[in-house]
Amino acid sequence: MSMREDKIIIKGARVHNLKNVSLELPKNKLITFTGVSGSGKSSLAFDTIFAEGQRRYIESLSPYARQFLGQMDKPDVDSIEGLSPAISISQKALSRNPRSTVATMTEIYDYLRVLFARIGKPYCPTCGREIKRLTIDEMFNLVTQKAKELKAEYLMIFSPVVRGRKGEYYQLLYDFLQKGFSEARIDGKIHSLHDKIVLSRYKAHDIDIVIDKVIPTDESRLFEALENALDYSKGLVIATFTLESSALKPRTVLGKMPRSVLGGQQYEILLSSRLSCPNDGFSFSEIEPRTFSFNSPYGACEACHGLGKESLFSDEPCVICHGKRLKPEALSVKIHQKNINEIVSLTIEDCYEFFIAFEEKLAEKEKILSRGLTKEIISRLGFLLEVGLDYIALSREASTLSGGEAQRMRLSSQIGSMLSNTLYVLDEPTIGLHERDTEKLLKTLRGLQDLNNTIIIVEHEERMIKESDYLVDLGPGAGIEGGEIVAAGETKELIKDKKQKSLTLDYLRKDRQIEIPPRRTKITEKLKIIGARKNNLKNIDVEIPLRKLICITGVSGSGKSSLFETLYKNAVRLIYRIPEPLENVSKLLGTEYIRRIVEISQSPIGRTPRSNPATYTGIWTPIRDFYTSLEDARARGYGKSRFSFNVKGGRCEACQGAGYNLVEMHFLPPVLIQCEVCRGKRFNKETLEVKYEPHTSASAIRGKGKNIADILDLTATEALDFFKDIYPVAEKLKVLEDIGLGYIKLGQSATTLSGGEAQRVKLAKELSEHATKTVYLLDEPTVGLHYHDVELLIAILQKLIERQNTVILIEHNLELIKVCDHIIDLGPEGGDKGGKVVATGRPEEIARNKNSYTGQYLKKVL
Repeated sequence: MSMREDKIIIKGARVHNLKNVSLELPKNKLITFTGVSGSGKSSLAFDTIFAEGQRRYIESLSPYARQFLGQMDKPDVDSIEGLSPAISISQKALSRNPRSTVATMTEIYDYLRVLFARIGKPYCPTCGREIKRLTIDEMFNLVTQKAKELKAEYLMIFSPVVRGRKGEYYQLLYDFLQKGFSEARIDGKIHSLHDKIVLSRYKAHDIDIVIDKVIPTDESRLFEALENALDYSKGLVIATFTLESSALKPRTVLGKMPRSVLGGQQYEILLSSRLSCPNDGFSFSEIEPRTFSFNSPYGACEACHGLGKESLFSDEPCVICHGKRLKPEALSVKIHQKNINEIVSLTIEDCYEFFIAFEEKLAEKEKILSRGLTKEIISRLGFLLEVGLDYIALSREASTLSGGEAQRMRLSSQIGSMLSNTLYVLDEPTIGLHERDTEKLLKTLRGLQDLNNTIIIVEHEERMIKESDYLVDLGPGAGIEGGEIVAAGETKELIKDKKQKSLTLDYLRKDRQIEIPPRRTKITEKLKIIGARKNNLKNIDVEIPLRKLICITGVSGSGKSSLFETLYKNAVRLIYRIPEPLENVSKLLGTEYIRRIVEISQSPIGRTPRSNPATYTGIWTPIRDFYTSLEDARARGYGKSRFSFNVKGGRCEACQGAGYNLVEMHFLPPVLIQCEVCRGKRFNKETLEVKYEPHTSASAIRGKGKNIADILDLTATEALDFFKDIYPVAEKLKVLEDIGLGYIKLGQSATTLSGGEAQRVKLAKELSEHATKTVYLLDEPTVGLHYHDVELLIAILQKLIERQNTVILIEHNLELIKVCDHIIDLGPEGGDKGGKVVATGRPEEIARNKNSYTGQYLKKVL
């Protein structure tokens, strides 16, 4: 391999805030991109390198294939050489479809369905007896016995020749007419074979040939009808018992019978020469993979259609299948006394252990039938274990996985694909991982690298950065102050070389550290959770001191989120006096000390591009007030609504203040196009004529009066300088800058903010409202944050506590954990092996606890 072939050479990258970046990256290495939030890491990794790799791959496809994939724009970069086909493994949530589970997304469920169809043993769902194959004599005895029990006078014998198959079946129906049969039941309706029957070629059909109509006492004719039915259907027969005689006589044409007789006055059973219960006549038509599919009418519970819930908008389990999604017959097929639902209800670790033991217990014939299937299942489960997902149940809905869990699940599928000479780009794969599990993830990434793959990860976790082969640090600041390569080279060499200066390297060398603040005095007021038992919580009691910084820690799946949710939902009911009983807890005491409880999640601050940080944080209100007070605005008679892009008057009506128009594309997703009238400014020409120019603004923006649209295009830092003499505006902008969001634009679309950015915008809003006696709940607030950003975040959290508030975190970042006043460590493991309180107390006390995994790693940073 030549020198140029073993490198990725990037020249002149200018995507977003990148400043004509040129860079050489070694191939087949583990590379980390670091830098403060907004420094350009994702712009370089995802929007430049991955985007160009993906574009080139799609361009290499045939024109026919490309028409289904759409046109991909070339990133703003002069050239990239040595680029391999690229795969992005992002934090984006998996399918929101409630039918998607961990088992289906990893394809493990497909292998399980085939396995159960091959070696599963059926049991009668009524009596629990193992179902054996029925002989024709057993069928005859069962039908005559059932006829006596029902006091049926007439029977119809059908041969089910087509079961859920697509096609027109002209020839099949014609052949049966030639054999002397006159009628067939097609999709539940009786048709004469003498008539022209038109069936949809693309629809699945059930076709039952009417073999005969007999009275139960005519035993020879009944036996003959059963024989014929079995012959034509290859082992299946349907017997329909008519319970009244008034409407039906022998030889009556079925199509001319009253509809009532064909409805509720008949009783029908399916018999099989393959699988039937001799006790009560229960039969399986045939056991095949679709029998176990909750996405197929042949396997899905008939009440909930395979959702497992009362309805799409309900969390209540289906009253028929109790959340198991499948029909009783599918749940009655077992392997080693477990049905398919019981297997997918296991955690990945328990399922792995089940199949390891399972292979040893198989009979020789079963080993032959299951060969390849169990190997593939064990292999995929092993990959999931490697990426630290041992605690997750296979039946868990994909939509409930966190971004980090979803990313690691995608990563596990890539390990199994065994691709080589590929470029992988990952976004913070350590999100949601305890320090203990990071080692497993590193091993997995090294395994991918060993297949001659190049791995680029955008990362902030110290151990992952230090273990990488090559480091690229971007900055020096965020937004317009970033977008440059501050340092690049072999990781270990960069850390050793004191001449190399960068904020990231300072923290990695411990030249700069997050200081531990003085511990707060003991406070007697506390929340007491008694008997918490949600999910895997083992009826635990937890005390939470108020007006302090509290951290809930523990390995993945230990019960942290369950404790969080238990506290939040029940506290809301007590504080706001909602007349509903407490859930998953015996008692919650101490809520009289707090006025409100707020969950600050990483969900978007708005679901449409119209929402932005200025409107969400309330900054936009004083800005509009200020522009209304300007002399030009007053002379024109403009009120406050004139400077709103959400109401008529001042906004551009061509785009209704959005700045863009949504264009529907046939066969492709809709596209956002900049408004041709206002050019993305949102406001009409007259409104934009009102401008303000401060006399003391920085030189960068001095000399240019700014209209209301220009303000939306400023970063928080630029706006703070522009409005520094306007206190109501400057006060709110200062909070955004203090929290490390000075680089985001005031009018930036809410949908483009990362989860971490959205969470900090919400924090900024809370800070500007000066609330007291509030409990704030934050789940992993350091996601996406550089060491420097973590330091800024800690300062903001401390300000909240100084105002007599309480902050409760779920966190894995040791730099934040070490500055907390009180830690609640859950575990000891994940899933069923977790849910207990391992240790509580100050960080120093947790570090001394030998039973705490968190303590073992915390000891190293204290």
